[in-house]
Amino acid sequence: MENPGYCSESFNSLQSGTSDEDMVEITGATMDFSVTDDVPPLDRDFTGGYSTHSGEGLNGTSKLMDFLDEPVPGVGTYEDFNTIDWVREKSKDRDRHREIASKSKESTWALIHSVSDAFSGWLLMLLVGLMAGALAGGIDISAHWMTDLKEGVCLVGFWFNHEHCCWTSNETTFVERDKCPQWKSWAELIIGQSEGPFAYIMNYLMYVSWALLFSFLAVSLVRSFAPYACGSGIPEIKTILSGFIIRGYLGKWTLMIKTITLVLAVSSGLSLGKEGPLVHVACCCGNILCHLFTKYRKNEAKRREVLSAASAVGVSVAFGAPIGGVLFSLEEVSYYFPLKTLWRSFFAALVAAFVLRSINPFGNSRLVLFYVEYHTPWYLFELFPFILLGVFGGLWGAFFIRANIAWCRRRKSTRFGKYPVLEVILVAAITAIVAFPNPYTRQNTSELIKELFTDCGPLESSQLCQYRNAMNGSKAVDDIPDRPAGPGVYAAMWQLSLALVFKIIMTIFTFGIKVPSGLFIPSMAIGAIAGRIVGIAVEQLAYYHHDWFLFKEWCEVGADCITPGLYAMVGAAACLGGVTRMTVSLVVIVFELTGGLEYIVPLMAAVMTSKWVGDAFGREGIYEAHIRLNGYPFLDAKEEFTHTTLASEVMRPRRSDPPLAVLTQDDLTLEDLEAVINETSYNGFPVIVSKESQRLVGFALRRDITIAIENARRKQEGVVRTSRVYFTQHAPSLPADSPRPLKLRSILDMSPFTVTDHTPMEIVVDIFRKLGLRQCLVTHNGMVLGIITKKNILEHLEELKQRATPPVTRDDSGRSGPVSPGGMKPAGGSGTQETD
Repeated sequence: MENPGYCSESFNSLQSGTSDEDMVEITGATMDFSVTDDVPPLDRDFTGGYSTHSGEGLNGTSKLMDFLDEPVPGVGTYEDFNTIDWVREKSKDRDRHREIASKSKESTWALIHSVSDAFSGWLLMLLVGLMAGALAGGIDISAHWMTDLKEGVCLVGFWFNHEHCCWTSNETTFVERDKCPQWKSWAELIIGQSEGPFAYIMNYLMYVSWALLFSFLAVSLVRSFAPYACGSGIPEIKTILSGFIIRGYLGKWTLMIKTITLVLAVSSGLSLGKEGPLVHVACCCGNILCHLFTKYRKNEAKRREVLSAASAVGVSVAFGAPIGGVLFSLEEVSYYFPLKTLWRSFFAALVAAFVLRSINPFGNSRLVLFYVEYHTPWYLFELFPFILLGVFGGLWGAFFIRANIAWCRRRKSTRFGKYPVLEVILVAAITAIVAFPNPYTRQNTSELIKELFTDCGPLESSQLCQYRNAMNGSKAVDDIPDRPAGPGVYAAMWQLSLALVFKIIMTIFTFGIKVPSGLFIPSMAIGAIAGRIVGIAVEQLAYYHHDWFLFKEWCEVGADCITPGLYAMVGAAACLGGVTRMTVSLVVIVFELTGGLEYIVPLMAAVMTSKWVGDAFGREGIYEAHIRLNGYPFLDAKEEFTHTTLASEVMRPRRSDPPLAVLTQDDLTLEDLEAVINETSYNGFPVIVSKESQRLVGFALRRDITIAIENARRKQEGVVRTSRVYFTQHAPSLPADSPRPLKLRSILDMSPFTVTDHTPMEIVVDIFRKLGLRQCLVTHNGMVLGIITKKNILEHLEELKQRATPPVTRDDSGRSGPVSPGGMKPAGGSGTQETD
């Protein structure tokens, strides 16, 4: 099942010379998507049909075919790498709901069917929450065990991780609570020594060997069985939720392989997290379970409502933050988010969090590993260092986005990108070799964040808590005074500084490799390290200079004024906000992690500062940048269109292009219609009254026409090449010896969206964003002039960006010229009519 393309090529829709505005051209034609089509397209399920009635519904979807008065299989469905028609899908769902409501009054069985149809959405959310919560619990437990496996094994049971192995031991102490005779390091098992240079070298070699083995297994499984399991998945989820179709991306093979390889990738010690991929895993669960319910299986818009809720479930189980997950789906990934989706997202996130809490993967009765509670309030003067951490987060986010996109673009354009397995092994080897000597990079990243978040108490044995003065055990935990830092704290500061540099460099090269890789945890770790360093510095400043006017009023001598762990938490939020440009949802997620409302103001200040600083260098977050790099047809609602162009300047065809390909309503033969289809690659055709009048009648999709002709030939006698094809209500006058005509009015969209040639593009772009249009016809006094598709709009936006800041690159011949971001060629008059 090996796929040579393997996630390595961009979906560069803006380069496509075809007519489909969002049909994806796979550069080099190296990707074989047949092996990943594990979710059958909708047109393969021909059981049942949509309701029909005498009236014409919006977009003409009420009655699909006329020649046999029955739905035609495949009409109204979509091919792979195509954008759905949101308006048509919502119209179909309204017709279906209207039919069920009318029949519910006829019989008890119909009433029961109506109730079950209304309840099916909640049942689906329950199943998604249960499935995603169970998978997340298994991933957490497995990743924790395999991470500890790199350092040793439990003699009582090899399936126990280090912490669980020592739970029942009576020989542990507070200082060395992780040491017990039941847990043996690899050096103790192999050479019988626990200390000394040989033991260190043996543990070093075993650590690197396990890391290489885990990473090799992860990339091999992804490459062989599920190429779509690589990466974070959030850029693709955003694109799918906007209406794009990628068959197999949310299928069963992707779910299975991503679940397994996510555990392997996290356990290998690479600078990545599991939180982003968990969103992908939850969306796979939602997509697979949609096939159990007809109304979600047959309607792409309804399915995307489920996927929006599933993305909330993913964040809920990743961070133990149900409310934050709902806000994340609303703020970051969802394209269409009605009120009922909000309620169902909340319910699904609640169920998933309950399941995860029942599994208790971390053994601390919490939903997350790094749950902390602080007992010291923050003071007003601390807003200054909090804002500084926000500035650092914004700068880090802007630097990371540019550096990572530059590296990913270089990977695509050089031979290095053709060897993904070698790249993963190389990155894993460098990570393991450099990480082992430093205890803060050797340990699991989630464990590191937990240690950095934790406040120093009488039971803490961390090196970060080795202050000079011995703590008075009679004092309450929340009344430990600020003390001068000891040698252990200063040593930890140096190690944390090195860990910060290491994490920054490795995260840039790790995000985007061909294994499941999330960005939340690495970004939070970088911010937590920087925040803890700043927190300790402020703490020591307050101790040695308590008479300064900053500290004099707030911080008394011997009082516990500064909480370094709080600075780590604020820094983590700032850095994650700088990378993703999340605001409200991020604050709520971190608030749910700590369980205290008291620290929302510092979090808000840092997160907003990081967003403002990051936006000063570019408004795109990392996910939007990767969407543009891969060429996905995505119209970002966050971008503002401030130009003064008109629809006539963007529509196709242009003046130098061939005329617009159109169909007349009643004077085409079947041979003429098939010739138009065979000689062009357009995905739709305006239907006009006649060549002379050019008056618009409607719009017909290429796919619907082709399917209707095939079904007519199979089921209707007398249809030949000379048969007249008409889109009108009544057949035209024909000679008596004429072959039987073919009526295709029911596949005609009688109400296509139109704008005049003088409509500002600002309004057109807004219409496309808010209604999810595939195409829009341009008219003048009712006559068709041209067509605007999503691809045309994306091309136009790229043109405007190039005019503003044209970057210069050199091709192989040494010539220089502008190139758009992501390697996409600037739009130009291709001479094609691009419709969908």
